Amino acid sequence: MDISFTDRLSFKQASLTVLVAFILGTLLSLIQVGVDYASEDASIDREMQTLLEIAHNPAARIAYNIDAELAQELVEGLLQSPAVIRAEIIDNDGVTLASVSRTPHVDGYRLFSDMLFGEHRGFESTLFVDHDPGENLGLLRLQVDTYAFGDHFLRRSLITLLSGFARSLLLSLILLVMFYAMLTKPLAGLARALSTRDPRDPHQRLELPAGHEHDEIGVLVQAINQQLQLTSAEIEQRREAENRLTHYLGELEGIVSARTAEVEAANARLTASNRDLQAAKRTAQETAQARAAFLAHMSHEIRTPLNGLLGMLSLSMDGPLGTEQRQQLSIAHDSGKVLVELLNDILDLSKFEAGQLELERIPFDLGSLVEDTASLLSQNASPGVELTCLISPGLPSQLLGDPTRVRQIVSNLLSNALKFTRTGRVDVKVRPSANGVCIIVRDTGIGIPPAAQARIFHPFAQGGAGITRQYGGTGLGLALARRLCEAMQGELELDSREGEGSQFIVDLPLPAHQLAAPVHRMNGRVVAQIAADSGLDELLDTWLPVFGLEYRRQDPSQSLSGTQVDLLISDRAENLLGLRAETSAPLLLITAYGNFLPTEETAHLAPLEQLARPLSRAALAQSLSRLLGQEPTNVDPQQREEKPLRRARVLLVEDNAVNQLVAKGMLGKLGCEVAVAGHGAEALAYLEEQDVDLVLMDCNMPVMDGYEASRRIRRDGRWADLPIIALTANALPDERERCRSCGMNDYLAKPFRREELAAMLDTWFSPSAH
Repeated sequence: MDISFTDRLSFKQASLTVLVAFILGTLLSLIQVGVDYASEDASIDREMQTLLEIAHNPAARIAYNIDAELAQELVEGLLQSPAVIRAEIIDNDGVTLASVSRTPHVDGYRLFSDMLFGEHRGFESTLFVDHDPGENLGLLRLQVDTYAFGDHFLRRSLITLLSGFARSLLLSLILLVMFYAMLTKPLAGLARALSTRDPRDPHQRLELPAGHEHDEIGVLVQAINQQLQLTSAEIEQRREAENRLTHYLGELEGIVSARTAEVEAANARLTASNRDLQAAKRTAQETAQARAAFLAHMSHEIRTPLNGLLGMLSLSMDGPLGTEQRQQLSIAHDSGKVLVELLNDILDLSKFEAGQLELERIPFDLGSLVEDTASLLSQNASPGVELTCLISPGLPSQLLGDPTRVRQIVSNLLSNALKFTRTGRVDVKVRPSANGVCIIVRDTGIGIPPAAQARIFHPFAQGGAGITRQYGGTGLGLALARRLCEAMQGELELDSREGEGSQFIVDLPLPAHQLAAPVHRMNGRVVAQIAADSGLDELLDTWLPVFGLEYRRQDPSQSLSGTQVDLLISDRAENLLGLRAETSAPLLLITAYGNFLPTEETAHLAPLEQLARPLSRAALAQSLSRLLGQEPTNVDPQQREEKPLRRARVLLVEDNAVNQLVAKGMLGKLGCEVAVAGHGAEALAYLEEQDVDLVLMDCNMPVMDGYEASRRIRRDGRWADLPIIALTANALPDERERCRSCGMNDYLAKPFRREELAAMLDTWFSPSAH
């Protein structure tokens, strides 16, 4: 094994040593040259001063005697010095007695000499005689060429540097030979022995170099021999393992052949299964499409008669009725609304399965939404149940999200709580959370067994067969609530104990759109005679301090004697007569709507107001401000009046006679003038003859449907700004977009309530315009 000269350790060590020695030698030589330079520079001044001292006395006598001839001889003698290039003697009158000069010597090294010592140096000495040193006889001036000294200095410096380099080179050669003999040669022999070793001979060992038995090379050889021995043993073991492996491979080939045949058979079965799965997938897709089409058709077919049913019931209840008749119609109307909610739940579940659910992102007031929903569902509460809405004061005034879907979540959870609670409390709490808002629906009902807590979130499933028989229901509400929460990237959690009640916690990531608005501040002392564990006490204790009022609760049996009170609140109508005897302060009765006192009784208790549970923040604030005489001064009086009748001219395009009567009756009660068309062609003909303010357009009609009629209206420039509101029983998500693409401005799904119709009119028609 040959190693190039430059790769040998001896060369590398010698190179490093040469470099170090050269640097050190060069530094020492430079130091020596520096010392020599300082000595040479001082010697120039010293020798010239000595020359001036030698020539001083003769020059002084010559100046004293003013002998120009002797002066000339003296300066010519001074010029014989190699360094002097100019000499002159000047008397005390400034007259030059003698002056002589010569050209400086020119050489190639002169540039370096001039850089070190300067080109010329001037010297002068004042002339005087020994017996009269104070008498100035003149000057002796010399100009010196420093090259005479610099030349000798440069030659000495060159010799010094060359001798230092030679010494470094000689030292490097000596070290190179020593390193080669002591290190490179034995290592090269060791490498050569390793490269020529026969790996098949397990007993071959390396020879120990002479003279290296106890140094690092000897230890290295011993370690290599030990490794060679271990390697030989390991090779023998691997040979034995390879022999065993060869035997095992032969056995494995037989096993693989058998397994391959099995896998091929399994692949054949899997291919057939895949074909069956693909066929089943196509069948499922076709079934889903057929189900969606069926649901759309059934939605239209069911909602159309429902619209007539609920509309007629609503119109009938507005007329003069007896108490029993009004109650019967109210029950029928509520049953119809339950049927509509059931239909909506089924349609929403089908939208989830078809992936067609679309969420809005608009500003809405969550607190008011929850309070309105609770007020609407309060009629479902049992007589012994207290329903309370507890809205946190820190809740933003408006959030961004889908209010319709949030209302569905709250409605389903609250309906479920009211259904399974016969006594106690049902609370709806709303507060801001780290991710958005948290809605909690808590009840003191029958609770849910642990085994049924996961099952109740499945469609058409309840806690048990006995619960279904006793309480009824379809089992869709909780399933739909959880899916809506997941669609909004939220969570729905359940905490329940059987026999103690349930708590549903909804966490929705709804960002704030507008922070909480400031409330009207009042002052006064308010006392409430209510139970300590009531939801009303928790509501008043939260909000009355926010309104600026001082709040204190008393037990209903406690006397008011000695108590300073500006307003008294009670939840028991039977206690009001006794309370009026104790105080003249205004009274506020908060109870269920059916427990209100008749008008003839309230006259004896004035000043008195009655509010229905569940209590909303706005109703509470307005009632408090009226009873305390502290109403806001910036309230527009017109806001307290009822909205004026809408004097709009409305064209109703509807083919169903019952729905015509319903819509016409609702519009008439809202103050509108109504014209009816049976299909789209009649509507176009009517518009040619009469002006209208708004069109209510049914979508599915004979002769010409609402889509085509809307397109034709929009193509005619005369009616470009005419509002067209779609009336449709199709509640699938693509229906709204289809209506907008035809030129319709808005969308009203059947069955609709008069309040929804009024809100639509307020959106697209301003009463002040007529």
